[in-house]
Amino acid sequence: MSHRVSSWGRGRMAIRTAILMMAGAAPAAFAQQAPVEPEAAKAGSDPTQLEAVTVTAERRRENIRDVPISVSTLSDENLAVFVSNGQDVRLLAARVPSLNIESSFGRAFPRFYIRGYGNTDFDLNASQPVSLIYDDVVLESPLLKGFPIFDLAQIEVARGPQGTLFGRNTPAGVVKFDSAKPSFNREGYVSTSLSSYLTTNFEGAINLPLSKEWAIRASGLFQRRSDFVDNQFTGINNNLEGYNEGAVRLQALYQPSKDFSALFNLHTRQLDGTARVFRANIIEPGTNDLVDGFRRSEVSQDGRNEQDLHGTGGSVRLRWNVGDYSLHSISGYEHVVSYSRGDIDGGFGASFAPPFGPGFIPFPAESADGLPKHQQLTQEFRVESNYSGPLNFQGGLYYFFEDITIDSFNFDTLAGGVQNGYAVQEQQNNAAAVFGSVTYELTPDFKLRGGLRYTVDNKNFVAEQLQSPIGAPPTGELYANPDDTDLSWDVSGTYKLTPTVSAYARVARGFRAPSVQGRLLFGSTLSVARSETVLSYETGIKADLFDKRARIAFNLFRSEVDDQQLTAVGGAANFNSLLNADQALLQGAELDFKAILAKNLLLTLGASYNYTEIRDAGLAVAPCGSGCTVLDAPGTNPGTVVIDGNSLPQAPKVTGNFTLRYGVPVGAGEAFALTDWAYRSTVNFFLYESVEYRGNALLEGGLRAGYLWGDGRYELAAFARNITGTTRVVGGIDFNNLTGFVNEPRLFGAQFKASF
Repeated sequence: MSHRVSSWGRGRMAIRTAILMMAGAAPAAFAQQAPVEPEAAKAGSDPTQLEAVTVTAERRRENIRDVPISVSTLSDENLAVFVSNGQDVRLLAARVPSLNIESSFGRAFPRFYIRGYGNTDFDLNASQPVSLIYDDVVLESPLLKGFPIFDLAQIEVARGPQGTLFGRNTPAGVVKFDSAKPSFNREGYVSTSLSSYLTTNFEGAINLPLSKEWAIRASGLFQRRSDFVDNQFTGINNNLEGYNEGAVRLQALYQPSKDFSALFNLHTRQLDGTARVFRANIIEPGTNDLVDGFRRSEVSQDGRNEQDLHGTGGSVRLRWNVGDYSLHSISGYEHVVSYSRGDIDGGFGASFAPPFGPGFIPFPAESADGLPKHQQLTQEFRVESNYSGPLNFQGGLYYFFEDITIDSFNFDTLAGGVQNGYAVQEQQNNAAAVFGSVTYELTPDFKLRGGLRYTVDNKNFVAEQLQSPIGAPPTGELYANPDDTDLSWDVSGTYKLTPTVSAYARVARGFRAPSVQGRLLFGSTLSVARSETVLSYETGIKADLFDKRARIAFNLFRSEVDDQQLTAVGGAANFNSLLNADQALLQGAELDFKAILAKNLLLTLGASYNYTEIRDAGLAVAPCGSGCTVLDAPGTNPGTVVIDGNSLPQAPKVTGNFTLRYGVPVGAGEAFALTDWAYRSTVNFFLYESVEYRGNALLEGGLRAGYLWGDGRYELAAFARNITGTTRVVGGIDFNNLTGFVNEPRLFGAQFKASF
């Protein structure tokens, strides 16, 4: 317990003060500035044409139509709409094709999946095949990946292996967040909203030029929700599901000439609230439906639930233009500490110590995970050419270092929550790479690209069980030292069929380094998963249509993952272990579409079909220990089932998203209405298949109506999220009882935003 992070009370005042200073300074500083264009249809200089979209998916700023990969973006009004009600990064799930995000930790630990390719492991050193890059810095720890969404210029999701250009461990793809950068204009905004359960979302930014060479930008976010779930066991009302979260980002730009710039970034995050609320026996046996009489606002738990997280970081990005070359240096540092404790059995008591419930609970389970020590250092040097001819290249060096310590605790709920289990893991990860790519225009319409990356990755891991919940003797220190090298590559081509229509094809090889699992609370062995590789094929077409009134991107893909790292979570033995599948297959199609249907009527549509399959005839895992209906055939070893042919966990076959916005002039402004919807089909929660642990399809919609005035500088709107009030089980605990957790509740609220 000595490793607990500082409480919210010691960090929130600094964050609130910084945000309020920005809010107070903004009107005085910016009242005389030029009006900001409304964030509505964003149709460029011609309101009947879509604005061009540029991306940096290949480390150069390019028109999205010319990039030979499947990439989607989120920006402008739609992104602002999604974050206005206090949600975290999980709100992005299904907002672009083939993207899913879920968590059994709540806001603290998001797990990303692209094309069904991800990792369900909840250990704090879990390696994910989806790389998250925030302001050009790779965020490796899952606890870093939940940094809040605010004051962003754009989010890009690049699907398929991206290792020859980005970070490390990117076989599934990259989610890239780009903050709004300092500029030499005086500008800013403040936005505040209030919705159900006293959910507040306040954010703001202020941008100030200090001189001809220096500019700064300060931005911040504060989110809060009151506890709204009553604990029937303790009799405490409004006891769970609340949170306080704040984040601040400070940036400074030094640009003495067009040939040199230095961008400095400091950021911090503080989260305090309840961990994920597990609910005992909420799944009807023999189905995947909620039990009759389920109430979102009630639980019955005798364990503790709490969560604290504090993270800080910074980066320095330098750029030199030297003749026909640009030199880049990106230095990053990240640090996060956390503690999360929950009543895992989701109820109270045990079958041999009545009373117990709700429903059958074989034994009490209450545990916690802490990250008392963490640091990440990254350094990238890159050179890119700016030739006027057909040939251009990029090349660079990359270094990654991470040092973490993980505490795992178990508690005896029936003895007043006394600690009865303790294990420690320590891991150091060193990785280095050299990478490069070449682009050559064979003709003005036909461009080829090829890239290579050579990676060296090493982990030093030690774990020890110091206190056993079942009274077993301590394990002593157990060691693992996996390392590997790999050569990744990609080859692609883009052909302009017309000035507004491009076709592309790409073949890419990706790599993920070995992983170690040493969660020793209930075990005495380490598990090591060897490296996985993926070979991905993709072809597609991108086009601007109808005089740029519409834009479409469509692609087909197929990926074969060799030695895929999988995590057998829970099961009857309540033991997590890593394993490798001989192969996994991923194939499907993706669509992005955007169109101005009529004056002031804007439509966006995204969809994907993802077929995933585990291919390993001898691969078997232990199924649930909670009385679920298992659908897989028994394995050779007693108590196991074969998972060959199963889909990957948390991999929906179909995702879709839709937005429609209509605005009409009213007085000196514009009245508007916007609706947005996101859909994902059924998912398996675990590697094995069972009736109960298959999440039903989930469709969530939002509605927003409001008024813009002052040339779009001011906005007042009312909104609703999850307007149908849909409640679905989105994850489960399978070793004890039919325990699950559910999606976000329905919210109604209002928002005001002012830009200056």
